[in-house]
Amino acid sequence: MTAMLEVKGLEKIYRKSRFDRTPTFRLTADFTIERPSVVGMMGPNGSGKTTLFELVTGSNAPTAGKVQVMGRNIHRIRTDQRDRLAIHYHQSYQVRHFRSWIPNALLQPAQSDYPMVHLFDEPQFNTQDGYIGFMLDFFRRLRSEGRLVFLCVHPNERFHLEILQEICEQFIFVQKGTVTALRDFDTLMGFEPAQAYLGGLLKDRAA
Repeated sequence: MTAMLEVKGLEKIYRKSRFDRTPTFRLTADFTIERPSVVGMMGPNGSGKTTLFELVTGSNAPTAGKVQVMGRNIHRIRTDQRDRLAIHYHQSYQVRHFRSWIPNALLQPAQSDYPMVHLFDEPQFNTQDGYIGFMLDFFRRLRSEGRLVFLCVHPNERFHLEILQEICEQFIFVQKGTVTALRDFDTLMGFEPAQAYLGGLLKDRAA
């Protein structure tokens, strides 16, 4: 069975300049998600979450490693068709666009009409009646249709954790460029870097 998403030996290094090759930031990731699910992602600002999303969708080129969506290397797919495999929605559900210097004639067609992987980057959950429920139903519907959904949230309210606990089946925590896959909500809550990151929210949850 082909995995929904394979991130293999992925590395992205940013350097000071074209001439000064001193690294300023390094992201590393290695994980596999076998089947349709809703994956929660969190981590401090500047830890590499958006960079990871951009690498998964092919809008950012890796320094090393590869990303395979349904067994296909996303960085070898035509740039105008990569969002048919994986699509990145930034905050207010605006789709992220990108460029590539490789002509599309030299790349492969997506062979898909609808994205298999949907990455939501810090969606603005609104506490208006029905809005959150509508979005959770939308995420569940994507999963029921055989899609993989990533939900990146920066929890600053207790109800954000409750949303993650309710909707997400597994988790990814990103800190200082290190990506850690966690099997469920309880494992996330027991992960020391996540505890330090969430801080007072965990105290509110235990109260």
